[in-house]
Amino acid sequence: MVGIMSIIIFLLLLIIGVPISFVIGIVAYFGIVMLPDVPEITVVQKMFSGLDSFILLAVPLFILAANLMNHGKISDKLINFSIAMVGHIRGGLAHANVVVSMFFAGISGSSQADTAGVGKVLIPSMVKESYGKETALAVTAASSTIGIIIPPSIPMVIYGSLAGASVGALFLAGFVPGILIGLGMMVLIYIFSLKHNYHKHERVTFVDFIKKFITTIPPILTPAIIIGGIVGGIVTPTEAAVLACIYAFILSKFVYRTLKWGEIPDILIDTLKLSSISLFALATASALGELLSYYNVSQNVAQFFANNLPYTPVFMLAVIALFLFLGTFMDAIPAMILFVPVVLPAAKQLGISEIHLGLVIVVCLAMGLITPPYGLCLLLASSIAEVPVVRSFVAVLPYLGVILLVLLLIAYFPHLIFAVPKMIKPGWF
Repeated sequence: MVGIMSIIIFLLLLIIGVPISFVIGIVAYFGIVMLPDVPEITVVQKMFSGLDSFILLAVPLFILAANLMNHGKISDKLINFSIAMVGHIRGGLAHANVVVSMFFAGISGSSQADTAGVGKVLIPSMVKESYGKETALAVTAASSTIGIIIPPSIPMVIYGSLAGASVGALFLAGFVPGILIGLGMMVLIYIFSLKHNYHKHERVTFVDFIKKFITTIPPILTPAIIIGGIVGGIVTPTEAAVLACIYAFILSKFVYRTLKWGEIPDILIDTLKLSSISLFALATASALGELLSYYNVSQNVAQFFANNLPYTPVFMLAVIALFLFLGTFMDAIPAMILFVPVVLPAAKQLGISEIHLGLVIVVCLAMGLITPPYGLCLLLASSIAEVPVVRSFVAVLPYLGVILLVLLLIAYFPHLIFAVPKMIKPGWF
């Protein structure tokens, strides 16, 4: 009876628009209070214990690094270099939009930061070059999903904490899918560019290209520092996040001199706000996880999968369907916290590695960032371009198709995706 009431309350609160982290907390409190012999203080204890993890310190630190880079106007330099790289191709500004998202992904670990930072510059610029508002926002929103696939990735940090998986291995595994998605989108853009005769920029001279490249070497080195330190066993993911913050501050303040001391308080406040959203959702979901464990939900679901979906291909299809659905109305972090413990035992029974499962889940939830009604990146891009969400979603559909193709490749041909990571760190895969 308590379980049924909890589900009803969960659905009602979602329908009336209560933020998902509060929905999870309310349901957890109601369910645990109704359990016999379980004190109310259990809710608070589980919320605190859910955050009692050294690796979770990486979440606010990566957000801080991204904020320092944004305020330091590093994104502008990446945009200029990306235009110099691919601007001469038909549809050059759209190609540059994708390329800068791939660069930015290696710095921020946040798709929303990519959409906001890059979109404010490139969406108006693309509209001026007659791309159309729908095309401009679709390219921006879709390419920004790469932000949580190419490392560093905040959702990968959370998944690693939940699944006991190596965050370094997850980071290393994310490179190939992220690059494939970016290249796939560029192929699609080129096809559209030939059809609509989109503008192309003049090719920059070799000297100018080298100059722009030199100015962008420092930020481009950020992922190399993070991943190199983790893969080399020099630092943990949390320590790598600290290095990213220090490096971003030095670049913005002393190398480019685009960061002012007066901006630091606002950066810290914004970091705290963004971090609190993710970590509060993590805390409440930990309390709900206690309620689910009381009803043996994970064991029951694992048994269900074992009995009804005993084959890896069918199981993978079910996981993809589940997390694509969850991504349409739920942020990546609470979705993982609630459902990774549910599907992970079944995946282990089928011999699916935590890294393989995690990569599939992260890419599924990346698609959720551009699918309504949640679709946060789509909403941000739509707001910048001043286009209704319905029209925006139609425009983004072809790019969703590209991500879906790469997702299926990850799910069913993991040996291709993991070939390069295995060569770099064989013991991790």
